[in-house]
Amino acid sequence: MTVPLTMMNRREALATLGSAGLGLLAMRVSSVYADEVKQNAVSTALAKFNDKSRQRLLRILKEPGFGGYVPSAEVKALLDDEEKSIDALMIELLPLAKTYSHPPISNYYVGAVARGTSGNLYLGANIEFPGHSLGFSVHGEQSALSNAYMHSDGGVSSIAVTAAPCGHCRQFMNELSPDGDIQVLVEGKPAVKLSSLLPSAFGPKDLGVTDLAFPVREVDLILPKGQSDTLVLAALGAARKSYAPYTKAHSGVAIVTQTGHRYKGAYIENAAYNPSLPPLQTALVALIIAGESYSAISEVALVEMEGAPISQKSVAEAVLSAIASAVKLRVVNATMKA
Repeated sequence: MTVPLTMMNRREALATLGSAGLGLLAMRVSSVYADEVKQNAVSTALAKFNDKSRQRLLRILKEPGFGGYVPSAEVKALLDDEEKSIDALMIELLPLAKTYSHPPISNYYVGAVARGTSGNLYLGANIEFPGHSLGFSVHGEQSALSNAYMHSDGGVSSIAVTAAPCGHCRQFMNELSPDGDIQVLVEGKPAVKLSSLLPSAFGPKDLGVTDLAFPVREVDLILPKGQSDTLVLAALGAARKSYAPYTKAHSGVAIVTQTGHRYKGAYIENAAYNPSLPPLQTALVALIIAGESYSAISEVALVEMEGAPISQKSVAEAVLSAIASAVKLRVVNATMKA
């Protein structure tokens, strides 16, 4: 149940913590209590960690512009302090990742932690949009992997999830690790390679694609003359990072909030098409993990390829109608530099 801010005092906010978690509370608790709520969230979600580690994680979460990941140097410090393996650390970070889950339809909370080849650990959680197709949803694994992608990590070596990945997610992971080398971690179960969970996989190589999603490459898109708006330029930057080997329909979204923060999302395509992740959803992953609310969204820009066989416009408008109905989507077409 969503409690209006005007009705929620400090005690109620903390009482709600157990069911709503840090991610959802950050969307509706005033900044007066944000630090204390966050402190309690870390203490609750990371109960298995020692005090030093909890304080370290709290500091990371409080950093301005928190990008939804634990940097590799901090990961190493946590491993030393906790005397745990990297797999165990990822499993024990899942309760924190899960607090960012936003599932108003299923009420099923999923957390995921992806380990980049850089050593960074990327948080992710599932996101659903009320009143719209379930196909618009972002699965927890997609969230964590897109987080790694948008930070231009060199690849993902393993992913921890609160439950075994569904077929949709296995297919999405296969795009980012076509050889099936990603290790999948679920608490209480032995680590397994994706190839064991998805035998006889269909992926990019079956469609003749050799330029894979990782490492992230940029395409040389340009805007029409006169387009110098900073939000559109941010969306262009996201579109340049997009992975669209099947349709060549490169696209990206940029969101600006009332706080002045910008969040970018690139389109991430899949050989099986349906698990493809739209750019607005990728940007919303960043917004939610940063602790901002949908109500803070003030502008959204979409940059996509002119004359492409598909468009992200209708999907983006549908999602915005559910979460920020007063915001009008700005669409700008780009072309490939000659």
